[in-house]
Formats: sequence, C-alpha cells, structure tokens
Amino acid sequence: MTCYDRRDIGLLLLRLGAGGVLVAHGTQKLFGWFGGHGLEGTGQFMESIGYAPGKASATAAGLAEAGGGTLLALGLATPAAGSAAAGAMAGASAVHAPNGFFNAEGGYEYAATLGLTAAGLAITGPGRLSLDHALGHTVDQRWMVPTALGVTAAVTAVVVGMRNRRLRKREEGEQEALFD
Repeated sequence: MTCYDRRDIGLLLLRLGAGGVLVAHGTQKLFGWFGGHGLEGTGQFMESIGYAPGKASATAAGLAEAGGGTLLALGLATPAAGSAAAGAMAGASAVHAPNGFFNAEGGYEYAATLGLTAAGLAITGPGRLSLDHALGHTVDQRWMVPTALGVTAAVTAVVVGMRNRRLRKREEGEQEALFD
C-alpha cells in the first residue's frame, strides 16, 4: 500500500465518521430521529437560544448537518458540503462558548471539532474513494473551496451576529423589568 492509498483511506474514514455524526445530528433536528425533538421542538429550543425564527433556524441547521454530512460521507460536492457543515457547527459553537471549551461542562469542544473536520475536508478534498473523484471533480473545483468557505463564513457571521444582538436586547429587557 502506498502513502497515496493510505491518504485516500484516511480521508474516506474521516468523511464517513464526521459525515455520519453530522447526519445523525441533522436528522434529530429535522425528523426527531435518534432521540431528537424534530422541527417543532428544535425550533422552540433555537428560539430560546436566540436563533429566530426558531423553526426556520432548526430547518437550516438540520439541512446543513444532514445534507452536508451526507455529501461529506459520499465525497460529493465536498467544498460546499464541508462548508455547510462547518457553518452549522460554528453556530453551535457560539451557543456553547459561554460554557468554556470542554464538552463535559457544556463547552464548544465537540461542535468545534466537527466544524474543523468538515472545513478541513472541504479544503483537502475527498480523495480518490469518493463520488467527486468518480465524477471527474465536476462539483469539486479548486475555485469552489474559497467561494464556499467565504460565503459560509459571511452568512454564519451575520446569523450569529443577529443572534447575539437578540440575546443582548433580551438581557437588557430583563434588566429593565427588574428595575420597574
């Protein structure tokens, strides 16, 4: 086995592992599978943590996770798939950041790891054991990597920024209510 073959197998394992976990999390949000709460419950939760409207936010997060995870696992449209999943995980990291780094304390460790893995795959590419390779990389062109990552970063910054503003306003309203 050559080093090149080992790289392809390693990328396949990363894609299957990260993609599978992302699909599971996305389907929890979308369909309530694997102990999830579906769109209704997840939408209510999203609303409570500042992502509004909640149901639309749950749908977007679920599609980015389930869709991005599926495409990553298949090695198809890898720049877009990895970017979408990384964006969803950046949004999740923003929720967990106040709890510190470690997942055991509710921190962002897990979301950040999934997001960085997805972004790394978007940049590195899927390897030869992928649909992108089988299809001649028609949806995995070099220019797609910075475009997908750039668009995702911009959208994620806007969404997380809007969430942070909502939370600040909510907090200010609660403080004003205390003094009334």
